[in-house]
Amino acid sequence: MSQPCDLSAVEARRLIATKALSPVELMQSCLERIAKTNTVVNAMVAMDEEAAMETARAAEQAVMHGEPLGQLHGLPLGVKDLQATAGLRTTYGSLLYENNVPEEDEVTVSNLRDEGAIIVGKTNTPEFGAGANTKNRVYGATGNPFDPMKTCAGSSGGSAVALALGQVPIATGSDYGGSLRTPSAYCGVVGIRTSPGVVPTPNKQVLLNPYSVNGPMGRTVADAHLLLKAQIDLDKRDPFSSDDVLRIPEVLSGIDLAGLNIAYSEDLGCAPVDNEIRKVFRSRIKAFSHVFATATEAAPDLASCHDVFEITRGINFASAHMERLAKQRDLLGPNVIDNTERGLQFTAKDVAWAMGEQANLYRRYVEFFEDFDVLICPAASVTPFPHAQLSVTEINGEAMPTYMRWLAIAYALTVALPVVVALPCGLDHNGMPFGIQVAGRNGSDAMVIEVAHALEQVLATNDETRRPVPDISRLTA
Repeated sequence: MSQPCDLSAVEARRLIATKALSPVELMQSCLERIAKTNTVVNAMVAMDEEAAMETARAAEQAVMHGEPLGQLHGLPLGVKDLQATAGLRTTYGSLLYENNVPEEDEVTVSNLRDEGAIIVGKTNTPEFGAGANTKNRVYGATGNPFDPMKTCAGSSGGSAVALALGQVPIATGSDYGGSLRTPSAYCGVVGIRTSPGVVPTPNKQVLLNPYSVNGPMGRTVADAHLLLKAQIDLDKRDPFSSDDVLRIPEVLSGIDLAGLNIAYSEDLGCAPVDNEIRKVFRSRIKAFSHVFATATEAAPDLASCHDVFEITRGINFASAHMERLAKQRDLLGPNVIDNTERGLQFTAKDVAWAMGEQANLYRRYVEFFEDFDVLICPAASVTPFPHAQLSVTEINGEAMPTYMRWLAIAYALTVALPVVVALPCGLDHNGMPFGIQVAGRNGSDAMVIEVAHALEQVLATNDETRRPVPDISRLTA
């Protein structure tokens, strides 16, 4: 029998507004689910249950007194541990901040509180978000909800796991090279990588880098969309923030998939992808492509993405961490050290090339969508692997030149500044969650979200493609 914590965020919010569900009842249910599952997966890493219950009781009173309610009123929220939360431990997954308790919320977190969300706790993340395997020296590893010995990916891994298990109905994430999309795929949930500036990120070390974005995560597109509506804001401390945020639809009205021309690609023409994952993707395309007007195997020219991504990422890590590397190296993990040292080796010539080539790549990507409405591809290149293994070292017998290369199916899109919805699409050949990316050009957030929402309804009608749900009784046993 399902519990209140298993309700969708949209349904829970509706029931709260009609006084059919108490925020206290919902919070108690979430805390019980956390108590039952978290010792197995380690998704929630810092909590204040007393404060959460006190806020839930206040939310209940607001409903009973007929007060105005925010978009997220009474909904328990998981906050990725890269975002500062007032009075709640925020470590960034690093020993450098092991005992850090901020006095103020990060602005995006503050906005969610203002809309009525109740912070349950912080969700685990790799150190400073570096690496697609959620483990760090502060809290340890987070396990996959379908197999806790395997990785949930990262860096928004704790959020993805918490959602999949019903610990919370909504959670925050962020995405650079797939940090939101890969965990969504590995845990059977939805993540939206927004266009730069849609969700402001004013606290970034390098403000002129548009690759890193904040975005919502939920069990369905509608749930993620509900959180996104509360996240969007105009904040000029983020130079990419603009009035474009007003284009996010208030209601998902539905789009006619039969009128759309889509492109699909199993590797974007440049990403290493496991042969078994290729087979799974081809079978899924065959299962749902008929709902579109046309479905064409095609991909934009992203061949230069690897060097563009590595150079730009390295320079940003050098900017953020070179002083830490010089003074506190022993407290840093291998991924942060690797990225920072790599960045310090690049020359001005390298950086100049990367900036120019990224512009060319971006233009080619935009031109690609003159012929197609969206592009669909796998969300991850391999099936989930043991979290004891830091990263993927080879695919189809080919050695990966960097610890990031296995994520090329995600970061190839990143350098084109897209909007992408990561959507669950059944199970893979190993019985683990499989996900797809529904991608569009920069600024097409509203259309891509509508397409993903409509496609989600199609996938739900097929046993092969519907969203997988972890077996909690088996997990806890």
